Amino acid sequence: MAVLAMALGAPLGAPWGLPLVASAADAPPPLIPLAAQVSPGQGTFTLPAGAVIGVPAGDAQARFAALQLADLVRRVRGLDLMVREGRQGAAITLALQADAPVAQAEGYTLEVTGGGVRVTARDEAGLYYGAMSLAQLLTPEGAPGADQGPVTIAAQAIRDWPRFPWRGLMLDVARHFQPLDSVKALVDQMAAHKLNRLHLHLTDDQGWRLEIKHYPELTKVGAWRTPPSVGPGQATPPYGGFYTQDQIRDLVAYAAARHVTVVPEIDMPGHGQAVMAAYPKIGVTGARPPVAVDWGVNPYLFNVDEASFTFIQTVLDEVMALFPSTYIHVGGDEALKDEWKASPQVQARMRALGLKDENALQTWFIERVGQYLAAHGRRMIGWDEILEGGIPPTATIMSWRGIKGAVDAARMNHDVILSPAPTLYLDSLQSRRNDEPSGRLAIVTLADIYAYDALPAELDAEQARHVLGGQGNLWTEYMMTPWHVTHAIYPRIDALAEGLWSPKDRRDWRGFLARLPAQLARYRHLGLDAADSAFAVDFTVEGGPNAALADGAATVALSNQAGFGVIRYTTDGGAPTPASPRYEAPLRLTLPVLLNAAVFSDTGQRLAAPRRYELSAEALRTRQSGELAACPEGEMGLRIPLTPDATTRGPVFNVNLFDACWVYPKARLDGVTALTVQAARLPRNYGLAHDAVKVRSHPATTPNGELVVRVDGCDGPVAATVPLPSPAKAPVQFPLTARLPAVAGEHDLCLTYTASIHGPLYAIGSVSLQAQP
Repeated sequence: MAVLAMALGAPLGAPWGLPLVASAADAPPPLIPLAAQVSPGQGTFTLPAGAVIGVPAGDAQARFAALQLADLVRRVRGLDLMVREGRQGAAITLALQADAPVAQAEGYTLEVTGGGVRVTARDEAGLYYGAMSLAQLLTPEGAPGADQGPVTIAAQAIRDWPRFPWRGLMLDVARHFQPLDSVKALVDQMAAHKLNRLHLHLTDDQGWRLEIKHYPELTKVGAWRTPPSVGPGQATPPYGGFYTQDQIRDLVAYAAARHVTVVPEIDMPGHGQAVMAAYPKIGVTGARPPVAVDWGVNPYLFNVDEASFTFIQTVLDEVMALFPSTYIHVGGDEALKDEWKASPQVQARMRALGLKDENALQTWFIERVGQYLAAHGRRMIGWDEILEGGIPPTATIMSWRGIKGAVDAARMNHDVILSPAPTLYLDSLQSRRNDEPSGRLAIVTLADIYAYDALPAELDAEQARHVLGGQGNLWTEYMMTPWHVTHAIYPRIDALAEGLWSPKDRRDWRGFLARLPAQLARYRHLGLDAADSAFAVDFTVEGGPNAALADGAATVALSNQAGFGVIRYTTDGGAPTPASPRYEAPLRLTLPVLLNAAVFSDTGQRLAAPRRYELSAEALRTRQSGELAACPEGEMGLRIPLTPDATTRGPVFNVNLFDACWVYPKARLDGVTALTVQAARLPRNYGLAHDAVKVRSHPATTPNGELVVRVDGCDGPVAATVPLPSPAKAPVQFPLTARLPAVAGEHDLCLTYTASIHGPLYAIGSVSLQAQP
């Protein structure tokens, strides 16, 4: 109980989020996560301010769950509830009960009658989850300004339990360090969503984030990097941070009180550059590299000698002392074998062990670590690459390269966790909108995550028993601030939670959308800045911008990604309100005009911030970075920020790391005399490993390279060439204007940078065509 006592002293004021449970006085709609069983009752119950939540005397867990419930209802509904021991006079009771109707682990019963509410469970986690569901019942969606005061809920009986025991979320704190308060806030939100595993990615090439007493250089050196700079005279102070052991103990206790297990990941044998920066003898070559500033795959591997295993075991001893989790994640992904192949000592070791190749050596390496963990009562998890040399006998597999690794391992009687890219990679963008922040350009929508099922259809019933569950992953190469993390997670976490908790046959996408406005309102009350990408208005011009330019008018259709909500709009420059005209059919508008639109729920709650679409000649001739197409031989793979370790939001650019080339498709060139590119010079901080040979070089004719504009595609004639300014003198963002020859009609414009591929990475923020008045 010492862990619980520590956590009970923690503040209850951190932001939170819930898998939705909506209710109404007449009939309760399905829950999110959808409950296993819901039975409507007769009548309603009204909970007034000052009502009592009763808990058994001396039951610290029940009291903690009740305090959490009261805090959430106060913050969201403005309704003050009292927590006290005993059932006398209590409107709500929470209690553990050995014979509670739900026998499944983490399950609960929630009963609402005309006389009050009772939550029971056989274990503490179930009681907590029942309290979280009740918090949602007590905070339904209402009209704006009408969600305060007493609340009436329908009589009902809920019997609920999870589909999967592992309901996880991975947070990468190695690439961009996350403050402890932000991690605690995420724990609050996970617990309210009934997610129960926080996988903390603590080490990678770009940083070591955990204090290890025996090896202090890991945080003194390995926790800090000097970001790359491409600005003239620009200072780049060290970036980084780490958690002390006391902070980790505090976090683990805080999470345990909320029934979230923190699972640490210490990456090996690859992704070890920060280790080698601190202790080079642990590496294969003995060389001391800097802590990496390059994202991607870097070459540094752990050695396979006894000194390296002594280091690993000593680190794991301290990790196990800090994290009581049964599972310890050891990575095993993206370990380039080049250093092992080039090392005579490693090759000799491999021969002595009778191993056929470096993949088998990795399996031996990982299994040796797994056996050490098993000897201490722990279990090892590794990414699916550890299967490549034969599956380590002690391994649980976390499958990220699709589901094949999980299927193969489950068929060999190993436990598995599904976490496939891109579907469960939350650093993927949520839409193709220009206002999306940085991230991977593989679009993963709210609907994509909702549709995902963590139980592979390829497995039979016996093999399926090895599927522990699933996990969403948030890698932070392009998530520089807590705001980015929040934006990437919410509300997609609601879809993730329902998929991992609820019975598959009861899930319903349209019903989920109908229940989501209540959750978005909770986020707003709690100061949680959730992404609105699924509901934001999209504008489609009939015939495209060129048709509007030719006609001097446009027919504009409004929609949103989810196909949900009421769209309202204005054409006078004002922000839409619930009283603004309702969109019913495409709008016929005369240029110039500024169209603003927003989406509202049926009760008038705004579901997405207003978006604007400018219908003017200048705007219709401009393409933002995200509206440019990839060149024929490539694709835009990333949306990246101006600087890799920015602490505030800034401009972002769609890029192809292998080719500095973009296409402005179907440019209407009638009367166009010039184009202006808003250019940017970015750090080329990407570890491409064996893919580096794919980077395409375009020959330059001036010292710093040029912007080359071609007409009719990237093999067409050169229309203009503009020299790039000196990186030593020019700012990181600058305009480039090119005069164009007189050309009529629509033509694809290909824009290519010829700067050296060993220097900065040049990007395009926007391209604007200038026409004669």
